[in-house]
Amino acid sequence: MSLIAKNIETDTPIKSKIVDQKIALNKIPNVGKASIRVIKKLVDDIEKESGEKFIRMEMGIPGLPPTQIGVKAEIEALENGCAALYPDIHGIPPLKTEIKKFVKNFLNADVDERGCIPTVGSMLGGFATFMTINRIDPKKDTTLFIDPGFPVHKQQMRVLGLKWESFDVYDYRGDKLREKLESYFSKGNISSVLYSNPNNPSWICFTEKELQIIGELATKYGVIILEDLAYFGMDFRNDISKPGQAPFQPSATKYTDNYILFISSSKAFSYAGQRIGMLVMSDKVFEIQSEHLLKYYVYDTVGMAMIYGSIYSLSSGTAHSAQYALTAILKAANNGEFNFLDEVKEYGEKAKIMKKMFLDNGFEIVYDMDEDHPIADGFYFTVSYPGLSGNELISEFMYYGISAISLSTTGSERFEGIRACTSLIQRSQLPDLEYRLKKFNEHHPIS
Repeated sequence: MSLIAKNIETDTPIKSKIVDQKIALNKIPNVGKASIRVIKKLVDDIEKESGEKFIRMEMGIPGLPPTQIGVKAEIEALENGCAALYPDIHGIPPLKTEIKKFVKNFLNADVDERGCIPTVGSMLGGFATFMTINRIDPKKDTTLFIDPGFPVHKQQMRVLGLKWESFDVYDYRGDKLREKLESYFSKGNISSVLYSNPNNPSWICFTEKELQIIGELATKYGVIILEDLAYFGMDFRNDISKPGQAPFQPSATKYTDNYILFISSSKAFSYAGQRIGMLVMSDKVFEIQSEHLLKYYVYDTVGMAMIYGSIYSLSSGTAHSAQYALTAILKAANNGEFNFLDEVKEYGEKAKIMKKMFLDNGFEIVYDMDEDHPIADGFYFTVSYPGLSGNELISEFMYYGISAISLSTTGSERFEGIRACTSLIQRSQLPDLEYRLKKFNEHHPIS
């Protein structure tokens, strides 16, 4: 039952009786602690029963049409019969060529084509990487997560039975990051460090100083950087969309050769449904040799073990037709014929409007700064409300037809906050969001 409904009968946008009934039927003890998928199911049920459409901010999925360059190329590939053939595990040659060019054009990083590997979304790339790199050295058996972060990465570690450590970066920006990272790296058990940039869920972006710190320490301690670029180029404060021209996507690749990149096609290219991403391994990491890998693989180098051991075991490569789609998208971007960031700027424009609505109704931004600069407007933002924890806020929002997830599920130590995603909100829904936030503020006066 709603916190406010315990004391008074309140006119909420969604009838409290319906919300309470669906929470009970779904056997959810605490809505605020529920996973994204559980919240989605609950909201689906409430919408069906009430007839009211929610302002849905819980799912981090694209809200734009797929890139038509990819769709056309994939249709053509299917019509040419590619569905009858297994693709090479390491990727079709034209795609590997375009990945190499893309990394050079938009990150200004040089990699060999052999380390440019298509995967079944970045998720599989992460899973295969965790599986492989934590077997290089028995002493280095732990991955460090710079939180907040994508909860499923830790779920993957649990499934694999691997070790991890984590810390919330909120209090360790700028120069403070060096001492914090060194306190972990110096112990000698850290194989790798993972972070997303821009960050899911907070949308913070590491500064050049911070990326340099990460890169230098990775080299010093032999730690492999796992850079999750699911939101490639979507820090709209800098236009990185011109191939081969600065500015480039900020990355620790500028400061170390110890890296593996996960580049998604889901958000920047709006091509989530075909589950294709890119794993990009530096030449140095590809050639790391260890006899310990032979306990699990027939190869003793990381690159070959990754491709013909882990990825082969998991998926035997990724869908043939989707590889042709991604090839066409990257080729158009590399040739300057397709500005892949133009359309997705819509997320940032909506975020600016939505954040103002929240701030005007008593909410506060939780992760608000990148060192001494306000964070960008983008795919996500984080908010809190005075007097309510993040879990309580998620629960209360159900009665107002608003859904999100609590920051407590992301490794954040800001337990008063929630993550809001802009992607599924239509412009036509913004007046309704404003009305519901005003009603929420009216029912929850700030003392």
